[in-house]
This record gives sequence, structure tokens and C-alpha cells, in this order.
Amino acid sequence: MVCSSKVTIKDLSLEADIGSYNSKGNMQLVHLLDLSLVIDPSLVLIENDGMELVFDYDPLIAKILQLSGECHYDTQERLLTRIIHACAGHAEIQSVTVNLRKTPVVNDGFLGLEVTVDNKYLDELRLAS
Repeated sequence: MVCSSKVTIKDLSLEADIGSYNSKGNMQLVHLLDLSLVIDPSLVLIENDGMELVFDYDPLIAKILQLSGECHYDTQERLLTRIIHACAGHAEIQSVTVNLRKTPVVNDGFLGLEVTVDNKYLDELRLAS
């Protein structure tokens, strides 16, 4: 039997200063993040109830919030790259899809990036750090 599991985070609002408008005090865009983290099913399908048995995503979210607010970014791409590096810091994550978008763009539209990296890519980041 094939079994897979994901931790999904949707519409996490980031206090990010990205692009030329934000640092000059002009229009502040809202930046939203979606993450889909593939983890081992044994961290989801558990026989007993206990935090020590599951993937604790709180430290990852705290790190992402820290990264998003610690400096000005010229591009969404740089913040997205740093988020992927933060995900690589958690060995439980086998692959990740990151969707980072801003709004409003042309009235009420969104503009964003989406990247999926596999375990091999994450392992290369882990070895490099």
C-alpha cells in the first residue's frame, strides 16, 4: 500500500517588506504564503496522542515569520529561497511546495511564485549548511 502525508499551511500572512514600494512608504502589499510539506506518514498516522510523535511545525513557522520581517527584500524570489532553506533545516520534511504571492495586483488580483523541491534538493541544501 502506498501512503503519503502532507502538512499544509494556507494563507499565512507575512509582515514582509518586499519591492520598491514598501521601503518608500507607498502602497503596502499583503504577502501570503502557502506551504505543502511532505512528511513521513508515521508522523501523522499515530497510535497514541503526543506532540513528540508528530512533526512540530511551530518552529518552522516562527523561522519563516522571522525571515519575512528581518529585512527589506527587493524580490519575492529571495524570501522564497530563504523559506526553502528553512524547510531544509527540518529533516522530517521530504519535499516542499512553497507558494508566495502578493495582492493587490491590478485591482484585486494576485501575483506570485510557486516552487516545489524534492528530497534530493533538500538533502543537497542540508549537506551544504
